[in-house]
Amino acid sequence: MVALTFLRDLRYLRRTPLALMGVVGIFSLVIIAIFAPWIAPFPEDAKGATHIENKFLPPSATHIFGTDELGRDIFSRVVFGTRISLSVGVFAIGLSLFIGVPLGVIAGYLGGWIDETIMRITDTFLSFPPLLLAMAISVTLGPNLLNAMIAIAIAWWPWYTRILRGEAISVRERAFVEAARAMGASRLRILVRHVFPNCLAPLVVQASMDLGSIILTSAALSFLGLGAQPPTPEWGLMISSSRSFFLTHWWVVTFPGIAIFFSVLSFNLLGDGLREFLDPKVRRRLAR
Repeated sequence: MVALTFLRDLRYLRRTPLALMGVVGIFSLVIIAIFAPWIAPFPEDAKGATHIENKFLPPSATHIFGTDELGRDIFSRVVFGTRISLSVGVFAIGLSLFIGVPLGVIAGYLGGWIDETIMRITDTFLSFPPLLLAMAISVTLGPNLLNAMIAIAIAWWPWYTRILRGEAISVRERAFVEAARAMGASRLRILVRHVFPNCLAPLVVQASMDLGSIILTSAALSFLGLGAQPPTPEWGLMISSSRSFFLTHWWVVTFPGIAIFFSVLSFNLLGDGLREFLDPKVRRRLAR
């Protein structure tokens, strides 16, 4: 059964090239992040080593992405930056889900004053643009990468609460939930065994697409000096520290920017593919 499901999923991917591109892109990012110390030709440059005598070397066989204002190999720093960006995305999404999912399920299933209280707090957070809220929290907590991840998570959890609330309201009226309630199942058991599993589809799609947005937000915070600090090889920080040299040495910001673009695009394509894959109507059409 598992093998048949896997083959069916592969057939779906083959018929949706954009989703396949997203999967391949994310798989490539994960491989690069895992094997960064072996892929990077100058791993010490990602840890803060400087070589002033090699500054602003253009792309070549030795430094395929060139070097920056301190003579550091840009390719090595971009490779290690992949590990940082994926870590930020996973941590921020995980913390956002940890906060937002239980609140959304509880609000949607229980309703009443509990629902009103949770949703009014959620609406308060949603009234601020995520980037602006993350900037304000980062300034309050202090500029470093960990605080930036916490700030992004605090800015993102309300979206999952609202999504899960809507799904829980829909699921709680279905026959199998009524049957479980009639059999004497506790509220906690119904929430964990029946309501939450049936709310996962939109949650998975939203989380996969938000990973790209979070990587972009993290890069923006680092660009503004509110995230990663030197000499961390974070893509946004690399662009920020080299932006004044862009007109004369184009490679110093071009390749970190391409890395951000590729990451965000890959997660967006994956999210679109998952949305179609989890839609029964689309799956039946593609299966023909």
